[in-house]
Amino acid sequence: MTIKVGVVSLGCPKNQIDLEHILFDLSKNEKFKIVNDSSQADAVIINTCAFIDSAKQEAIDTILEFAQKKKSNVKSIIVTGCLAQRYQTEILKEIPEVDVVLGPGSNKMLERAIVESLKGKKISKFDSLNKLCLGGKRILTTPAHYAYLKIAEGCDNCCTYCAIPKIRGRYRSRKIEDILNEARWLAQKGVRELILVAQDTTSYGIDIYGKFSLAWLLEKVASLNFKWIRFLYAYPEKIDEKLLRVISQNKNILPYLDLPIQHINDEILKKMNRKTTKQQILGKIQLIRSILPNSILRTTLIAGFPGETESQFEELLSFVKGSSFSRLGCFAYSQEEGTAAAKLPNQIPEQVKNQRARAIMTQAQRLIEKFGEKMVSKSIQVIVDGFENDLYIARSIADAPEIDCNVYVKSKNNLNIGDIIQVKINKTEYGDLFGEYMT
Repeated sequence: MTIKVGVVSLGCPKNQIDLEHILFDLSKNEKFKIVNDSSQADAVIINTCAFIDSAKQEAIDTILEFAQKKKSNVKSIIVTGCLAQRYQTEILKEIPEVDVVLGPGSNKMLERAIVESLKGKKISKFDSLNKLCLGGKRILTTPAHYAYLKIAEGCDNCCTYCAIPKIRGRYRSRKIEDILNEARWLAQKGVRELILVAQDTTSYGIDIYGKFSLAWLLEKVASLNFKWIRFLYAYPEKIDEKLLRVISQNKNILPYLDLPIQHINDEILKKMNRKTTKQQILGKIQLIRSILPNSILRTTLIAGFPGETESQFEELLSFVKGSSFSRLGCFAYSQEEGTAAAKLPNQIPEQVKNQRARAIMTQAQRLIEKFGEKMVSKSIQVIVDGFENDLYIARSIADAPEIDCNVYVKSKNNLNIGDIIQVKINKTEYGDLFGEYMT
């Protein structure tokens, strides 16, 4: 009998890549058939995130949704990913409808776990966090023209607010040969935009080569057949002139730098166990601008960290107002169990944290709109993602998939998904751009 398997993936691109490996492994086994409608599946794999409270709640709500469906047709619920790693005991205890809970290091035993669960067995398994379970073929769940490539697993930064080292383990880089082999495979499949990801891409190589090696890796990847290459999560203290020169010297490496600085006040940065000061952050931004004057800078901030005073928050807000970031996001601080920050005194009330985060995001939206206004009347390069309501939906180099803004394009000519074209921008609305294809 063929077992119909549905999948739901939550969270970041790194989690999405894990699911793509799971799908490939299942597709090789004739016992299983992957179905698009999870409600019609015999077994459902829910690949979860547990980074902050909202992500955990989304994962729990999704599990509970399928727990209700189990009463009708779904026979087995399998929970994988970060929530499974962190709360395995609680999931099995509090949601008895769940049959299997596997940490990320145990994904290779999914096939057996599904079969056994359909026989009525409960299964949980958690291999060492420091295993490097990466590489090999996968079934892409992104559109055919772009794909993510994970270059490392885990994190050694030990920021006091973050549980990732407890969930994903120590930082483990992949060998450059393995990364390049996978990149070549993606290029052969027609991927035009390659996006390198890790918890901290700028730490790449430090554990296996004894030095930060992202610049070396990028040079190698740039020689392959990709039109666009971007990388996410670049920690400012590890960005140096060599890395920036590699970006400037290779046209297919986009000058898009996502710098997760989190705050700007020195005292808060120290409490967060961040490795930079305000002056160092400002100095690094200046260095980036000097070598990459047309770079797109993005960042993520945390508002309401324990003990954050009104004046410290105002310092952060003032920094945002005067910054040159084109893209900016902000989270209200999430008190994560088991982290050092969760034990700090002077935890800030939820209402205050949320108010502060909203104030930052109001200014962030102004930065995004200001950037959009600068693009009006200019010709820019975009990549086509789709078509809807008589307009092509595209992204500029300033826009990472599902994170940033869109460019809506009118065209008399038929365009293909994945085409990289020139567009004359006519107007902007809330940061999104509108323009016409330039033949």
